[in-house]
Amino acid sequence: MSAATARLVAEPHIVDGLDWPRIETELDAVGCATTGPLLDEAECSALRCLYDDDARFRSRIVMARHGFGRGEYKYYAHPLPDPVARLRPALYERLVPLANRWNAAMGVDVRYPAEHEAFLERCHAAGQGRPTPLLLRYGPGDYNCLHQDLYGEHVFPLQVAILLSEPGREFTGGEFVLTEQRPRMQSRAEVVTLRQGEGVVFAVHTRPVQGTRGTYRVNLRHGVSRVRSGERFTTGIIFHDAK
Repeated sequence: MSAATARLVAEPHIVDGLDWPRIETELDAVGCATTGPLLDEAECSALRCLYDDDARFRSRIVMARHGFGRGEYKYYAHPLPDPVARLRPALYERLVPLANRWNAAMGVDVRYPAEHEAFLERCHAAGQGRPTPLLLRYGPGDYNCLHQDLYGEHVFPLQVAILLSEPGREFTGGEFVLTEQRPRMQSRAEVVTLRQGEGVVFAVHTRPVQGTRGTYRVNLRHGVSRVRSGERFTTGIIFHDAK
């Protein structure tokens, strides 16, 4: 067995060791949850160092050109970097029962297969064949406007962002922000502070909420507050592919 294969086999133990009862409870309650450590310092540094290697990416987006905010990001090309390629299916398989439960609660007929490869086959059959995991870079004054990562007909309702920089030492500000628009009520905001190598799982679009008259849907958007100093890198793991 090669070293790369050995790592692919070993990686799910990191995901399996997360506190999934807490993560699921928090996702049900507020639409997001921190994971605990997913990547070590060396893995975070290795991903950050990829940013200037254009051969590893399929496209680059300068946010200000599109009204998305300030800063920039790049979508990885195939093959995905090893840590991302390992974490993407392992996290999906842990999140898919919750995704199916949410859809059932909201009266959505779509159900997701147990394995990520099968879900990607569904995306690709619909013309969604471009990889969506990405690497984001923010400098002083940069921010990401509230948005939703919808890339086609097939959308997995949860995604993960992993902080690759050390807060307080490498940057300040730049908190993850999630807003929830509730029917006939004012919007609610959730601010998440992450440690280096830690991820946040969050709802992509909608989630169910239990009310006094039954279950209703709320609409969510996410973004990043203004970076006050330094440089902030994040890698995003989106489970559906794009057209």
